[in-house]
Amino acid sequence: MSEHVSDLVSALAATPRPLLVGLDFDGTLAPLQDDPSASRIIPAGVEVLARVAELPDVSLALVSGRALHDLHAIAEVPEGTFLIGSHGAERARVTRFGLDRDVVQLADEEADRLASLGARAAQIARGKDGVWVETKPTAVVVHTRLAQDEDARAAEEAALALGAELGSGVLHGKDVVEISVLHASKGEALAALRDELGAAAVVYAGDDTTDEHAFAVLGDGDVAVKVGTGDTAAAYRADSPEALVEALATLA
Repeated sequence: MSEHVSDLVSALAATPRPLLVGLDFDGTLAPLQDDPSASRIIPAGVEVLARVAELPDVSLALVSGRALHDLHAIAEVPEGTFLIGSHGAERARVTRFGLDRDVVQLADEEADRLASLGARAAQIARGKDGVWVETKPTAVVVHTRLAQDEDARAAEEAALALGAELGSGVLHGKDVVEISVLHASKGEALAALRDELGAAAVVYAGDDTTDEHAFAVLGDGDVAVKVGTGDTAAAYRADSPEALVEALATLA
């Protein structure tokens, strides 16, 4: 067991109950992939999450930038798990019959703005190999992971400018710029779920700059875990998804 994992396990063991365990997906439970549709939780993670969810007074949530339907399709999580998608704009709970979800309703002005964002984002991607656009229920995402550095930089700069013009919220993560027509953040969604559940403590793990918003709402007695390298406000670190799952397995 690495020193990072040993320290993290000690911190997890000391958390009071009721406990909310919130986890990002890509880069946290699943290694990052050039093709997001190929992303899958590491094999040991499926069993570990099921065991965590069975612990007394513990609630499990995945908090992701992915659209909710996409997250549900690949997550492989147990019944009762909360799914927070689109950086907090969508939420549901996994049941034996599917998703018990909160339906997002856009106002006419928001729907028109989303359509404009999609058209303008497509123009940004045109002619740039490896740049592609994803449309979510409340946002448009410009992906640059597969692009050469020059094209990626140009696309991200153009997307940020578009977000300043038409977006209500702009998130610049690893090789993505997401422009939303609704204001949402992982931190606000995590804090709202905590209040709803009456959790005495929260464990949250994530790898991206957008996860820093979730770390920012945590307080004394909570555990923030940065997965991978990079600057962070988190007090604890796991070197990889495998290391995080190892720590969660010890907790379970």
